[in-house]
Amino acid sequence: MSCLRLSSRKNTTDDAQIIMLRRAFSMFDSNKQGRIEKEKVKTILNTMIHDYDDLELDHLLDSEDAEALGTLNFDSFVRVATHFLDEDDEALQKELKEAFRLYDKEGNGYIPTSSLREILAALDEQLTPDQVDEMIAEIDTDSSGTVDYDEFMAMMTGD
Repeated sequence: MSCLRLSSRKNTTDDAQIIMLRRAFSMFDSNKQGRIEKEKVKTILNTMIHDYDDLELDHLLDSEDAEALGTLNFDSFVRVATHFLDEDDEALQKELKEAFRLYDKEGNGYIPTSSLREILAALDEQLTPDQVDEMIAEIDTDSSGTVDYDEFMAMMTGD
C-alpha cells in the first residue's frame, strides 16, 4: 500500500493525521498492549512513504526506544512518523488517487475487499482472519464487498 508520499521535513500534526496514525498503530498493535515493535513501525512507514532515509529512521526509532524494549508506544510512534509527514495536501491527494488506480486494476471504481484482505494480511502476518475481518468491516462502511474511492480515502487519511 505504498501510497502516501511523505517527506523528511518536520511539521505540525493535525487531527486527521493523528487519526490516520492511530488507525495504523491500532492495526499493528495486535495484542492491544499499547506498544508496537520497531519493525512494525518500519512496515507502517513503508506503506506511507516512498522515500525516507533508513539510517535516519533507525536513529529516531532508537532514540524513542530509550529502554531498549524493541517497541514504541503511540506517542513515540507519532513523533517518529510525523518527522516524515508532508503538509502538501495536493500532492497527497494526487498520490492517493494514483494508488487507488493501481489497486483498481480493472478500472471499476472500486477495490474488492478480497484484494484489501490480501494487502492487510501481507502488511502484518500476525493478524488473525478475525482481525482482518474487523478492519474490512470498518473500511467497507456500506458492506458492499468493495472499497470505493471515498472509503479508500477515508481509510488512508483517517477522515
